[in-house]
Amino acid sequence: MAAMQALPYEVKVKRAELRAREYIEKLDAMGLHAHVSVGGLDSIVLLLFLRSIGLDVPAISVSALEDKSIQKIHRALGVKRIPPEKSKVKILEEYGFPVISKKISGRIDTLQHPTEKNRTFRHAIITGECGAKGHFAKNSSMKLPQKWLNLFAGYENENEGVKYQIAPFLVSNKCCLYMKEQPCDKWAKEHNSRPFLGLMASEGGQREEALVEHGCNYFGKPTIRSAPFAPFLRQDLLQLALDLQAPVPEIYGAIERGADGTLYTTGAQRTGCSMCGFGVHMESRPHRFDLLRERNYKEWEFWMYRCCTDKTTGEKYGWGRILDYIGVPWEDEWQPEPVQIELAL
Repeated sequence: MAAMQALPYEVKVKRAELRAREYIEKLDAMGLHAHVSVGGLDSIVLLLFLRSIGLDVPAISVSALEDKSIQKIHRALGVKRIPPEKSKVKILEEYGFPVISKKISGRIDTLQHPTEKNRTFRHAIITGECGAKGHFAKNSSMKLPQKWLNLFAGYENENEGVKYQIAPFLVSNKCCLYMKEQPCDKWAKEHNSRPFLGLMASEGGQREEALVEHGCNYFGKPTIRSAPFAPFLRQDLLQLALDLQAPVPEIYGAIERGADGTLYTTGAQRTGCSMCGFGVHMESRPHRFDLLRERNYKEWEFWMYRCCTDKTTGEKYGWGRILDYIGVPWEDEWQPEPVQIELAL
């Protein structure tokens, strides 16, 4: 995949076209249809790219999860809106908050819901020591980083002889599953269709792992999908957006070129659901919640202070509790660092 990412832009675009056409041909042979699952800028560009090469497939989205400026573009492009299976508030209260990363939040979720079946997995999360399925490996990547063990692994204190903390909230990676993936999968099943996705391996995380393992077009059981932009870097995506004259949602600002020739968006670099906290601990200020405060104070106030009710105390709380716990500042109004100006005498 690294070699593919190093290819010239024009070659990547041509290969994306070839992969897309191959995907359609294979689906036709299987008696299946195709559609585009649309969210932010990446998949908006994918939709326009497919249309530009003559593949006018339906586009669907759980648009309610996206920023209002993205929803506006969806409507203009004729994207079919699909309702989420559960509301954002219900997801947070029933399952927990999506924080740190999809992989780590899934492991914290496991610690918070211990069963006899996941005992070996929980031990590996705490110690890195795997059971038979992990070939009894020591110091495996299953172990949570120490910072997150300290904050979230207190459920295993008695079992493992440790002294970790227990967070005053639940953590989960199930939000996308219930709000986005399952509704889109249901639509796909009803329409005998399989998706094009605007994923790029350069985004890292679990997306990179899946794309490196399976490539652009994947035909498996039960998953079939195409990610023709898999080898793209961010620069490739933004250049294609310019070439296609793609409408850029307001939340991203505009696509501009820096003095060194690098393309960038003047607003958000990536977007997602307004209640998502994956990666926020790695963002400098203004982070995503600061920007939400600037765009829509009422929505920010709701998510930060009162989207959930503590089942023990009855107290209203929100993302503010989570950010305080993991050490991310949010309540003070963010101000840019002062710039010292030297006047010539």
